[in-house]
Amino acid sequence: MPGNPMNVPPVSIAAAKAALIEQYADPTLRRRATMLWGTRGVGKSSIVRQVAAHFAVPLVDLRLTTIEPVDIRGAIYADDTLAKTVWFPPEFLPSPEEPQGVLFLDELTAADQRLQISAYSLILDRKVGNYHLPDGWQVVAAGNASFHGAVSHDMGTALADRMFHFNVQTVIEAFLAHALANDFAPEVMAYLKVRPDKLDDTQAQLAADHLVGASPRGWEDISNVLKSGMSETAKRMFVQGRIGAANAAEFFGVLREIAAGADVVRLLAAKPGPETAALLPRTLDGLYGLIYGLVAAATDETRMARAMEIVEQLPDAKGTVALPIREAQTLAMEVLMQRALADGLEAAVLESPAYHRYAERRQRETQDA
Repeated sequence: MPGNPMNVPPVSIAAAKAALIEQYADPTLRRRATMLWGTRGVGKSSIVRQVAAHFAVPLVDLRLTTIEPVDIRGAIYADDTLAKTVWFPPEFLPSPEEPQGVLFLDELTAADQRLQISAYSLILDRKVGNYHLPDGWQVVAAGNASFHGAVSHDMGTALADRMFHFNVQTVIEAFLAHALANDFAPEVMAYLKVRPDKLDDTQAQLAADHLVGASPRGWEDISNVLKSGMSETAKRMFVQGRIGAANAAEFFGVLREIAAGADVVRLLAAKPGPETAALLPRTLDGLYGLIYGLVAAATDETRMARAMEIVEQLPDAKGTVALPIREAQTLAMEVLMQRALADGLEAAVLESPAYHRYAERRQRETQDA
């Protein structure tokens, strides 16, 4: 983002979520709207849903590109008693019987400018026509800027001055944590660990004038494709059609490296010692393929304990080039523990001699540092 035209430092999606939660918890700050800026697929709408779920309050999600201006303003009717025309507010806006919640105005910058006027009234004055948003509701808007390569109408400084602004950007660590928690295909996690620049290549896509490119949402789709029962030919077509030809070619090239360098099934069945050492990967792609493959395979106590033994032996891997073994070992232990805690397998980790030896070594290294 040359020159940082937003004049707002970037934050991760996880940091934005935490900030929104703290904002909602403060009744005064909750009354000021917040705008989430970011490229497609970064997770803006997801964290708004998670904030509402965190507080167990209603969420009204308005996709502004799918409705008309009258949908927010409401319908007009003639009141014979008052001898006036009166506006009926739409049913989807929160009623006084719902004192708290989150109102999400998604795709704000892409909406028709006539519709934005009504949306701005909710943001600026917390009302539209005769309708008033209850005091306990938090307004969150989201959209893309023109430099994100999306359809976007400029936001005036008068409106911008009435909102908090978060410049949400993709962070590989947060994405991998999300991928791990949601059982993404291990090949996707291994690939992005080695090539984090491919998580979101919007700028490269725009520079090359390409319609299709990689994004966090796209990688979730790729994960689903890889986990499907499709033929290899169909998988390749769908991957190309989701992240583009060049990205797909590189991705499948890495998948071949992973398949050649890390046979997780054979490693799980191998005996500790020389038999395991002979099967350890020799390349960086194979190393991270092994780590995320072990995480996917460690579905019971026996496999979790065996995975710990394999990770302990990673220093036995003899690559053609120097491999980041200690960093990979630390990552592997962390993600395996994360999976164990999520699946109720922590006893297998805590009772593992391999894990205890690893923990003792780390403690000694920390003391010596």
